[in-house]
Amino acid sequence: MISLRNVTKQYSGGVTALGGVSLDVSAGELVAIVGPSGSGKSTMLNVLGTLDRPTSGEVRIDGHDVGTLSDAKLSALRASRIGFVFQHFHLAGGTPAVENVADGLLYTGLRAAERVRRAEAALERVGLGHRMDHEPHELSGGEKQRVAIARAVAGEPPLLLADEPTGALDSASGAGVMELLRELHAAGTTVVIITHDREIAAALPRQVSMRDGKVVGDVLAGRRGAAVAEVG
Repeated sequence: MISLRNVTKQYSGGVTALGGVSLDVSAGELVAIVGPSGSGKSTMLNVLGTLDRPTSGEVRIDGHDVGTLSDAKLSALRASRIGFVFQHFHLAGGTPAVENVADGLLYTGLRAAERVRRAEAALERVGLGHRMDHEPHELSGGEKQRVAIARAVAGEPPLLLADEPTGALDSASGAGVMELLRELHAAGTTVVIITHDREIAAALPRQVSMRDGKVVGDVLAGRRGAAVAEVG
């Protein structure tokens, strides 16, 4: 599903956000990318989500070589193959939950009625069938994140990228969101969670650790004493 080979990302001023990262994530995995602030994990999210092109190296997402795609084709790839969940929800105020989710399908080419049908189905899937007509200000933090997840999965993308999905939530709501992400993974979605929270990462089947723009550890659950890949 994801293949990075010697990927670098540099910004003006000589800042290196990614320094030669190589990583493979197979279809159907549930992976945490974990590291402190400044470790490069947010840049990694942008590269994985094709929101930002690397300075050098090769990025393949679901078999597509990102470096060969035009901006229009990259947009089409994101619309059909990648779902995004962000820490602060990014829901449109004054807009009912079902419309927030349906609007996430605007670039899929689906008719309006089909977008609404899929939005309703996605909200049912995340347990918010009874809150479809509620606007963001009428929802709790946990419910807002569930709407955001519904929007991300309404188009049934094979890859879901979640950036600090519990960062703005209390512990109970955060636990509910993590359980939902596990359920989506169990249904076949490849889920990559970007987090600074090592407790959350430790509860997932695979943890990829980052520091100073590099992958410094890659550990599978059940092999706590042995890194699958260790990069200095």
